[in-house]
Amino acid sequence: MDISVFTEKKVIPDNESLCEALGKSHKLWNKIKDHVILKYPEALEDWNYPGVKYGWSFRMKDKKRAIIYLLPRDNFFKVAFVFGQKANDIIMESNICKEIKAELQCAKVYAEGRGIRIDIKNDGLINDIYTLIDIKIST
Repeated sequence: MDISVFTEKKVIPDNESLCEALGKSHKLWNKIKDHVILKYPEALEDWNYPGVKYGWSFRMKDKKRAIIYLLPRDNFFKVAFVFGQKANDIIMESNICKEIKAELQCAKVYAEGRGIRIDIKNDGLINDIYTLIDIKIST
């Protein structure tokens, strides 16, 4: 079952519990957050609890839409994005790794776009994540 490592509705995760839960990947979490702030300094950050089936997730957004979701797991995390058609087209023409492109192409299309989740267990995809953030912010 793919659920947040934080499931207690009454306990909003703090930096200490996040660091403990993520282990070594906590540094990558912060690098990704820092990149969003660098590219969009007005980004709003908040923890979200959509329900017991999902647990807590972290969201960074502009005034009207989410830029990225960070989903804490046990010793790693996932990043999640929703891309509209324009962003999807840019991604397909970019140098993003073929696995991410394939997942995006296979993603179900909703009114707000295609959603993908990417496991972050090491820094192997960090440059692709930065590019996805840049595309999301610019479209």
